[in-house]
Amino acid sequence: MIRERRDKEKLEQHYQKFITDGLLDLNVHPWVAESWKRCRARKTGNDKMPDVFQQDGTELEERIAAGGTIIGFMDGLCECLQPYCADYQFNIILLDEESYVLKNYSCNYGAGVFSGLAGARIAERDIGTTSVSVAREHKVPFLLFGAEAWSLALRKTDSCASPVMVDGRLRYLVAITVPARDDLVYDFMFSLLLTIKYSLENYLAVYEKKQALCTLLDEMPFSVYCVRPGGKITYTNANGRKRLDENNNLSDVFLNYEHIPINKGFQGVPLYNKEALWIARDRAYEDITTVLPLKNGEDVDSVIVASFSVEDLKTIVAHASGYNSRYSIFSMAGTTADFVALQNKAARIAKSGNNILLQGEPGTGKQRLAHGMHQASARAANPFIAVKCGKVAESFLDAEILGYGAENTGWVAGKLELADSGTLFIDEIEKMPVNTGNKLAKVLTEKKLFVNGKKKKIDIRLIAACDSNLKRLSEKGLFSKPLYNILSKTLLRVPSLRERADDIEILSNHILYEMALRHNLPPKHLSPEALSLLLQCAWPGNIKQLQGVLEMAFFHTPGYLINAGNIKLPNSAAAGKSWKHDRDAFIDAWKAAGGNISRLGLMLDVSRVTLYRYLKKYGLGGNKAE
Repeated sequence: MIRERRDKEKLEQHYQKFITDGLLDLNVHPWVAESWKRCRARKTGNDKMPDVFQQDGTELEERIAAGGTIIGFMDGLCECLQPYCADYQFNIILLDEESYVLKNYSCNYGAGVFSGLAGARIAERDIGTTSVSVAREHKVPFLLFGAEAWSLALRKTDSCASPVMVDGRLRYLVAITVPARDDLVYDFMFSLLLTIKYSLENYLAVYEKKQALCTLLDEMPFSVYCVRPGGKITYTNANGRKRLDENNNLSDVFLNYEHIPINKGFQGVPLYNKEALWIARDRAYEDITTVLPLKNGEDVDSVIVASFSVEDLKTIVAHASGYNSRYSIFSMAGTTADFVALQNKAARIAKSGNNILLQGEPGTGKQRLAHGMHQASARAANPFIAVKCGKVAESFLDAEILGYGAENTGWVAGKLELADSGTLFIDEIEKMPVNTGNKLAKVLTEKKLFVNGKKKKIDIRLIAACDSNLKRLSEKGLFSKPLYNILSKTLLRVPSLRERADDIEILSNHILYEMALRHNLPPKHLSPEALSLLLQCAWPGNIKQLQGVLEMAFFHTPGYLINAGNIKLPNSAAAGKSWKHDRDAFIDAWKAAGGNISRLGLMLDVSRVTLYRYLKKYGLGGNKAE
């Protein structure tokens, strides 16, 4: 608070009157008067400089370390101000938010009342009324005339103090003291104080934002550089520092610096997600690089470079695409003896690390079991990558699993590479071409994969699922024998829903519960009549077919109770049979669908392409009538 020059003799009279009689003159500044009252009530001594609370060396070191950044800034600022401070006998003091003196910038001219008091607390409760105590109390700059100070040791010193605020929070205090004299230009002293306050607040705001940004960038999985012409680095994050190995010039580290797309940035042209090879003396980095020019007027002063390892990107993409196991083994519902035995065996095998073959009819939950086995294994924190052979054309399956590309076109990682250190789940593996199966078997045996023309060590566990007899297929030359030999060592048979009919009730309730949870809707329940209807069905499509029926009932039932009338069962002509292995069962299902391929696909939960294949297999002509 800027104040007009006051008559110091009158201020002295007001002070003595209060000290002697406890009477306050109306001309005493109200903030000063409040402070005097507190000092009197606290019986704070005023006849000499009291013994202030002084921290020991360790505590002082901790406080100075906490304020190291701002102290360093103040050192430079006060060094610039030193000639002027000497001329005007200004003494500058930096304090923390609790009024502990961090540093006293005096010029040994006699005005350093607080000289040697680094680490001392000079709050109101310690030495009474000061400009520091008033500024701290009211959170505004304040000029205190010496005659208003509580301690006699300070009454020959005029002072002003200011809080240093950042985001509305008191961070530091800064004060200027000067021997009281009649020719003192208070406006100049106060202006200097406000200039220091402004400098400190802006420095702290920028510094804290920079710290937050640097902390964030240090945690990012890419290398960031701020580069001047010629390759000189003015900033790099933690990941970038690892690559630089204490160098501060990109051209000294990367042999192909002139060919990295940084020069375009210096020409003012930004580049986004450019594939670039960074060649150091000991290794090369395949990166996706972005370069952004920083302009000073029309000229490019420097560029920001963000470079992301392709290998790291593959891992992140894998996780972002949901390549993690979503289910545990024991989240699968069932209480029948066969199913419980399967769960327990799967939990044991999961920990073994063996490659696994899951055999069972379509829709029995093989993929969910694979998720659970991955989660129960030592690989649980690593990727779970799934591929379904029936959904990838045979001509593309090789590239899908093994990867493809070249140095000039860019390498696209295959499922094997993405699954490194984790689990690769291949569904409908019986549809895998023999040649692809042989290549996969070789990778699993050698634990090496060709990546962009070079062999790379790879560690994966394969879990495969099939609904056919792989042994017979391999004997007929229709499936890779080496791959079958790898998978057949650990085989789990998943029972059909017909074999665990007693689980239909618990499975149905579990499916309805998961559906409500997934869609954030109130739970729905089956009436006894609805449950009885479900129990009567043979479920040739197994759990997947049951789930489809319940999903339709769930969304078509307006209330919370699903009745028999809300359930639309599949035709049960194929009861007790598997249409994939029994021609009569398939014909019964086809008749039940009225010869309509789309309806049959919905009933059996398979694609039209699969149905055409079975129509051909069973010699039914492949009628595509709708």
